[in-house]
Amino acid sequence: MTPEQVLACPPRVLTQAQREFYFSEGYLLLERILPDEWIQRLRAATDELIERSRKVTKSDAIWDLEPGHRPDAPRLRRVSAPVDQHPAFWDYVSQSLVGDIVADLVGPDVKFHHSKLNFKWARGGEEVKWHYDISFWPHTNYSPLTVGTYMYDCGMDQGPLQVLPKSHLIEPMPTQYDHDGKWIGCLRDEEAAGLDTSKAVALPGPAGSLTIHNCRMLHYSARNLSDLGRPLLLYALTSADAFPYTVNPIRSSKDQAIIRGKRAEWAHHDPRPCLMPPDWSGGYTSIFSLQQKEDRAAA
Repeated sequence: MTPEQVLACPPRVLTQAQREFYFSEGYLLLERILPDEWIQRLRAATDELIERSRKVTKSDAIWDLEPGHRPDAPRLRRVSAPVDQHPAFWDYVSQSLVGDIVADLVGPDVKFHHSKLNFKWARGGEEVKWHYDISFWPHTNYSPLTVGTYMYDCGMDQGPLQVLPKSHLIEPMPTQYDHDGKWIGCLRDEEAAGLDTSKAVALPGPAGSLTIHNCRMLHYSARNLSDLGRPLLLYALTSADAFPYTVNPIRSSKDQAIIRGKRAEWAHHDPRPCLMPPDWSGGYTSIFSLQQKEDRAAA
């Protein structure tokens, strides 16, 4: 669906002004919008995953570990596909108001693409450099968006998401390959240095808040140098008429599941081109390992 078609549908949760802001600026911050019951359930599920990680000794398709991870002092960067690791994470995206909020932004038929639970561990959780999402998992249109859930309060010291408003409208989209043609999962240093980051907007928020950004949005987050960790639960969701061109880099049993409405009979093709990623069929760890140059196998 086009933005005009989406905006013509009656909203379920968001105001029309919020929907128009999203299409104009490329993002939303919805503070304290989640009921406390969901937050408590997600916290408990996250604690269970952290406990399980104590037995993990090296990164794999599910667990992405910081180099200093130990059984007595776990330091996670990511759990991939948490919807397959604990039922609370699938119940949340499929049953909470998240699906209705996304329907207000992509249309009444909403499809799941992937999920991940990112951590910025206390006292040094790594930065995520300026990048955009869609070239990791290109689709036939640009409806895909990412919903971030703050399970705990997230302040500026913890490295919240930062976005560059209206950057989802940039044409052409910048490359995320280096000068040697290797995938780096972020902008080249000279392109990042050329961004007018004085216009960047940080999105800290209290527990129960949601961040939403379009798949073309340039975004970044700083290191976490505070004494508090910053887990961020992320879901990539799309309109039902958006179809992936490539293998999903984060494999899940829920891939392409419809969480609102019905399956699409026709694909919607956006005429704007999209940068393609490497071949993910051989596996993928995380944006952290790519940007920190630990994993060049995918390049």
